[in-house]
Amino acid sequence: MNLHQFRFVQEALRHKLNLTEAARALHTSQPGVSKAIIELEEELGIEIFARHGKRLKRVTEPGEHVVRSIEIIMREVANLKRIGEQFSAQDSGTLSIATTHTQARYVLPQPVAKLRIAYPKVNIALHQGTPEQVARMLLDDVAEVGIATESLAQFDELVTLPCYEWEHMIVLPAAHRLAAVERLSLEDLVHEPLITYHPSFTGRTRIDQAFAARRLVPRIALEAIDSDVITTYVRLGLGVGIVAEMAVRDLPTLSGGELVARPAGHLFGRNLARVAFRKGAYLRHFVYKFAEFLSERLDRKLIERAMTGHVADYQI
Repeated sequence: MNLHQFRFVQEALRHKLNLTEAARALHTSQPGVSKAIIELEEELGIEIFARHGKRLKRVTEPGEHVVRSIEIIMREVANLKRIGEQFSAQDSGTLSIATTHTQARYVLPQPVAKLRIAYPKVNIALHQGTPEQVARMLLDDVAEVGIATESLAQFDELVTLPCYEWEHMIVLPAAHRLAAVERLSLEDLVHEPLITYHPSFTGRTRIDQAFAARRLVPRIALEAIDSDVITTYVRLGLGVGIVAEMAVRDLPTLSGGELVARPAGHLFGRNLARVAFRKGAYLRHFVYKFAEFLSERLDRKLIERAMTGHVADYQI
């Protein structure tokens, strides 16, 4: 057996047992992938996959155990590579970060800039996606660090720690009738066309839950994944925006006084952004330093204890 066979099994699972797609992702042929998996099964003396003709249908019971072992082996192979990179070049390499647009645009610039000053030879690779895609990139070893508000804590294969709290803000044109109201209510908002995040992004779940708890049905006029898009359409008069507070810190400067922002924590509660790492991953020195730049609470000792299962969380 060899690592190529293990990688073929993993890729088949990632592509929902479609060997054609798996072969395409691996830049090889479908028959080659199929043959390698069959040879592994013959060597182990079990079927990893149940088949219908030549098509893979499902993972067998013994196959489930094989898949878990392969995941451990491939994770340790990735760790070996990182260890080699770390000790051959202590202050260089690439830090891959998976995050959402809001985090990348409004939260990460300062920590990334600090890391570049501390480790000028370290390159930064930013991968943006939905919170679920952020988690998947960590699990697939595309990224070492993940930052998002939604979803991360739902994956048992990840170590997640709270990073910082934030609240939503209501954004209105300065001439809007509600602009003079300092403390807005859900009743104030429910009849307004609302412009806010797509349901899988940036605390949208809390917004929906708040209206539902009061048995109110909001008018969602437009959904977006980008805070800049939301404020742009608010500026055009298409509705009232609900955005993350980090997106409107410089609102007076950016909007030239056209827009006003009102806090909405009393309506939608507080949100918790989390930082995540894959369980069992080997973290290089500059990964720990980057976490410290994200939050002073995320010191190396805390993360090391969390990675060994001795810290489940901490109070923010």
